[in-house]
Amino acid sequence: MDWKLLNEVPHRRFNPLLGEWVIVSPHRNDRPWQGQVEERAEEGVPSYDPSCYLCPGNQRAHGVRNPTYTSTFVFENDFPALKRDTPVARLDRGGLFVADTEPGVCRVVCFSPRHDQTLARMNHNEVRTVVDVWVEQFLELGSVPGIQYVQIFENRGAMMGASNPHPHCQIWANAHLPTVPAREQASLTGYRAKHGECMLCRYLAAELEIMERVVCENAGFVALVPFWAIWPFEMMILSRPHLAGVAELDPAGRDLLGDILRRVSIRYDNLFAVPFPNSMGFHQQPTDGVEHPEWHLHLHFFPPLLRSATIRKFSVGYEMLAMPQRDFTPEAAAARLRDAGEVHYRERQPK
Repeated sequence: MDWKLLNEVPHRRFNPLLGEWVIVSPHRNDRPWQGQVEERAEEGVPSYDPSCYLCPGNQRAHGVRNPTYTSTFVFENDFPALKRDTPVARLDRGGLFVADTEPGVCRVVCFSPRHDQTLARMNHNEVRTVVDVWVEQFLELGSVPGIQYVQIFENRGAMMGASNPHPHCQIWANAHLPTVPAREQASLTGYRAKHGECMLCRYLAAELEIMERVVCENAGFVALVPFWAIWPFEMMILSRPHLAGVAELDPAGRDLLGDILRRVSIRYDNLFAVPFPNSMGFHQQPTDGVEHPEWHLHLHFFPPLLRSATIRKFSVGYEMLAMPQRDFTPEAAAARLRDAGEVHYRERQPK
């Protein structure tokens, strides 16, 4: 197939990390839209909200009061999805009814004491502090006996299920390797066994040769729209060196991760001139005490906005019953993100 056809005709693309296909339909972008639209995010969020349970000094659930923190703040989730004291047990009825209990730990990381801050609006030192906390939490939770995987993720915006607009992320430490990282691990392991090299090292090298889907980069990381992207403006951040996880980042690498995260976040905000909703998460080596040379540190960004700040992508119908499908090509999305620039829209000088 000619590469030019990818922007003209319906086709499917293979995701080697998950071993699945996605349908791309670039000709559908001109169809009229009369579906649900989302309200624009309101401006003027206060720097402190007395009703916010994440702001410094405020009371959380069960009568717990936050300290008057001045930087990042980490605490055990008041309503955890996973609990430390869950007893280990298994149910298996003939292989048809199978269940395992899942002990674990859930924590919340507040990025800043300011209610109105996001990674896009924080300065380099503030973002670097967040990166340091992520590494510390990964090492601490990964050393807990029985913990197999530490998932760091952020849901930003109400449409992504965030229950509070205060800038924060979550960390879940799991007793078992979750489904998506397990699928990636199987694919990474299989590719390494067959080709004798890391899949994502090879993929990154190929993307850097083409440069069509690369959005921005620095000496340590590359942000790009993956060839197999499903979400309209999905991005991956991949480490340039082969690192299995954040624990292998040296001080310079932590600086570079903070830099690329801030630049990507600004581009997302600029794209539609709103604080951009998305789900972001790290994928890295398990914490099972085994070496994992197949793993390559990367982050996924899944933003739901489609054509404007009001039109959202939904996974329904064909996608729920058959396979993922997208209208906007990854190449077009990467071009839009590159053009969005890295000066935040709220800080631009009026023309």
